[in-house]
Amino acid sequence: MPTLPDALRRVLASPKFAAALTLAILATAFGTHLLRSVVGWPGLIGILGGLIVLAVLSLLARRPIVEWHGLLPISIIVFVAWCALSGVWSGYVSETIIGVGYQITVGFLAIYVALVRDTFQVVRATGDVLRVLLALSIVLEVLAGLLLDLPIAFLGVSGNIDQLGPIQGVFGSRNVFGLITLIAAVTFYVELRARSIPRGLGIGSMWLAGICLVLTRSPVIVVVAICVTVAALALYRLRRAPVDGRRMLQLGLLSAALVAAGAAWLGRITIIDALNAGSEFEVRYSLWSEMWRLVELHPLEGWGWAGFWPQDVTPYGWIEFTTGRLHATGLNAYLDVYFQVGLIGFLAFLALVLLAFVRSWLLASNKRSLAYVWAPLILVTLLVTSAAESTILFEFGWLLLVICSVKAAQGLSWRNALPHKPHPDAP
Repeated sequence: MPTLPDALRRVLASPKFAAALTLAILATAFGTHLLRSVVGWPGLIGILGGLIVLAVLSLLARRPIVEWHGLLPISIIVFVAWCALSGVWSGYVSETIIGVGYQITVGFLAIYVALVRDTFQVVRATGDVLRVLLALSIVLEVLAGLLLDLPIAFLGVSGNIDQLGPIQGVFGSRNVFGLITLIAAVTFYVELRARSIPRGLGIGSMWLAGICLVLTRSPVIVVVAICVTVAALALYRLRRAPVDGRRMLQLGLLSAALVAAGAAWLGRITIIDALNAGSEFEVRYSLWSEMWRLVELHPLEGWGWAGFWPQDVTPYGWIEFTTGRLHATGLNAYLDVYFQVGLIGFLAFLALVLLAFVRSWLLASNKRSLAYVWAPLILVTLLVTSAAESTILFEFGWLLLVICSVKAAQGLSWRNALPHKPHPDAP
């Protein structure tokens, strides 16, 4: 960076700048609904553009001290490349370009965070951002539901807190609020157990997350919370097992997980009735049925990547007509990927999430630092939720997936065994 003054270069390369920019990136990713409601899409795109410029300058300034070898997991490259290639056969090329551009923008910011901050620092930054957003959500719900007794329409805050929910906070829907609250609970728990924050702040944060989780009254998140709890207990047992016995214990856990998944699938109707999610499931079922019927027309390549669904093009306009509802996503990440980029894209996405999860799980099982526990629990949260939401494909879900994938690859990748030369400017 010869054109930059040394003083500016030092600022851009400083840990404090990286920490501040990481907070800004995470706040933007988790607060996209809030930002769109306040400044609209142009404002959000402008904020993301500014973050991209700052991240590029920071990476250039830190180039001698950043480890670039084996930076990006191949699975991410393959999936994003296939999404971009789908523009060749997409019937909505401009929407595909916009969707892929948005995907790459958020993905690049995730890579920046993963490169310049270690896992503990990512956990701390995520915790700080989510504490503010959860507290803001409760404040606005109290304002709308108790003090003004009027919904805050432009934010989507219905003000149902006087009826003990459901509440949406600043996230637009109770399911997204529940998901973010569960991510916050995992983050706060890791912070508390690792003693990286004062105990009083950690306990208060857990109470805040618990209150928000209950008030969302989301049946989807109940199932996700159970799965995350089971995964946390499994990791707790694994981390304390003798090293020689961990392999057999891992196989036993895998077998139990497969059996539990099969049993849950067979008993899905009973589970839905028990959670009182019938009407919500019926909406999803009608949508999924129509998606499955349409995907058979393009089973291998899909209809073309769009990210968030455009409403004025085929087949999304037709789905809105047949289901009688406006849908921004497929409400199921796996089917959504299959629908948009076909079987090839679905297999690429499956490879991406499975590699990220397996690597992060193995690291959490074998590394002493509690920071390694965060990534697999976050991935469990996202992957289970993906059966009822497409959040993992966009914004904060995509950001967290890429961060976890890059961090897992840094710690456990076959490319680490390849010889590489240090940067000539490295100290």
